[in-house]
Amino acid sequence: MDRDHRDGGGRRRRARDHAQRAGPARRGDAAQRDGRHAGLNGLNFRFCGGVVVLNIVPTGDTVTTARLVTAVARGLTLALTAVAAPRIALAQTASGSATERLIPSGWGVREGALTRAHPAADIITTEKFKNFELTLEWNIAPGGNSGIFYRASEHPDDNAIYWSAPEYQILDDARHPDGQSRLTAAGSDYGLYPSPAGVVKPAGEWNTTRLVVNGNHVEHWLNGVKVVEYELGSPDWEAKVKASKFATHPRYGRNAEGYIGLQEHEFRVAYRNIKIRALP
Repeated sequence: MDRDHRDGGGRRRRARDHAQRAGPARRGDAAQRDGRHAGLNGLNFRFCGGVVVLNIVPTGDTVTTARLVTAVARGLTLALTAVAAPRIALAQTASGSATERLIPSGWGVREGALTRAHPAADIITTEKFKNFELTLEWNIAPGGNSGIFYRASEHPDDNAIYWSAPEYQILDDARHPDGQSRLTAAGSDYGLYPSPAGVVKPAGEWNTTRLVVNGNHVEHWLNGVKVVEYELGSPDWEAKVKASKFATHPRYGRNAEGYIGLQEHEFRVAYRNIKIRALP
């Protein structure tokens, strides 16, 4: 797209020069905090061997967007300190001392899954992650496109999250144009490392993702199959970046730690069973 469009907060920003749409989630204003969703009464966290499991409990009640998104982001944040001091981590989040990142009212909880149903913005964690293992399930609409960003940063020269963060591609390979290239198909490291065909399930079915980021080593798993493996900063990686659209963005893939983001990209997408484990 070559047109301008507005983000969820009403500010005008430049459209992406590829098929991705939403930039980094911005901190919410009063209008965002007044947004409401049906279907969530609370979030239940349980600690299992150092892994923080986010359980979304659907009910018929309504909650504010601020409560929903803050709770989800904080649930991911707990993984940073869950092993060493889970009670302190819970106390910190309960007291509101963690930085809050809010999104417009396009995300909600439907049938127990965090779902993008209307125009919104990316969901970004409140804290940065260095070494971690992330697992979740996702379900994409026909022709849909989304993604998981990792080690993202915020910089005034970057107008979108993907200029700093590698992306685990979430896609309906059969119907979206990006599915015609393995470099941008489901499970790929977007634009750099291809994923094999025949692994992703059709749109409307639940897929399982496992993402491992440990030092410079990265693994993308899809439905129990390792579809991508690479080393950040390796000669092969440097060559691929140099030949890609990211070549003119000096922060791309250079962060030793960063935020994790779930992408808003114009299509319905749902995430559930989100688990994250901090690695040594």
